[in-house]
Amino acid sequence: MIISVASGKGGTGKTTVAVNLALALKNIQFLDCDVEEPNAHIFLKPTIVKKKKAHVLVPEIDELKCNYCGKCMEVCAYHAIAVLPASENNKGNVLVFSNLCHGCGACSLLCPRVAIKEVEKEIGVIEIGKKSEMQFIQGCLNIGEAMSPPLIRQVKEHIDSARTVIIDAPPGTSCPVITAVKGSDFCVLVTEPTPFGLNDLILAVEVLRKLEIPFGVVINRADIGDGKVEDYCCKEGIIVLMRIPFSKEIAKAYSCGKTILSISPEFNRDFQDMYVRIGTLINKN
Repeated sequence: MIISVASGKGGTGKTTVAVNLALALKNIQFLDCDVEEPNAHIFLKPTIVKKKKAHVLVPEIDELKCNYCGKCMEVCAYHAIAVLPASENNKGNVLVFSNLCHGCGACSLLCPRVAIKEVEKEIGVIEIGKKSEMQFIQGCLNIGEAMSPPLIRQVKEHIDSARTVIIDAPPGTSCPVITAVKGSDFCVLVTEPTPFGLNDLILAVEVLRKLEIPFGVVINRADIGDGKVEDYCCKEGIIVLMRIPFSKEIAKAYSCGKTILSISPEFNRDFQDMYVRIGTLINKN
């Protein structure tokens, strides 16, 4: 079973829910796919046993073969290549913007002069470790890299179908989130009972419905704000899986890198019950 944990906005408690859900269960593989700001390790404190560099393929131009025909620029859907044609005073030039390249390979495949080859560009690192019996994997995107989905996909290549997989997705509703949650059996949306929380929850619900991924909601800091999130979930027939109260003790523990379960073990049963409900909802779908 693959369970992704996402949120329409940052700061709702997505990682808190993902980490505590993982700790409440057995035979878990935890994937931190929030590769721009991975922080689950702060709470899980895994032992990292292996690191490997992550790469994408980008084009490299052989100037001796290239005649600056511009075919590569035409086929690039992401405008990652610019061709300056030859003139009386200029032999021509090809500019490659590697940060825009999606590694589709069209330019090298369709180059009539076979003047393009793909070379590896390092984009980050994948770290593999363990926390007791839990397997832990996270991606760390290099500073300055423009796109995180390629690294997220490489982290997800390590999914172990023999375990229950918990994916901590990036916040928001853009490409990184879609890459992280795609292929999940279920998605837990973490929100808060505020106007901002409701607005971004609605956006996240629309995305998951488009992807046809079953989902439910966890309301964090449930006893502050207003009741509009509850009203929305009721109106839309969305299951509220769990409500986590606003707690000074939980906030203090979080700021010290401690989990909810470490200070309030009674929540262990709540997270286990949520897991059982998720299994029931998956079977219904």
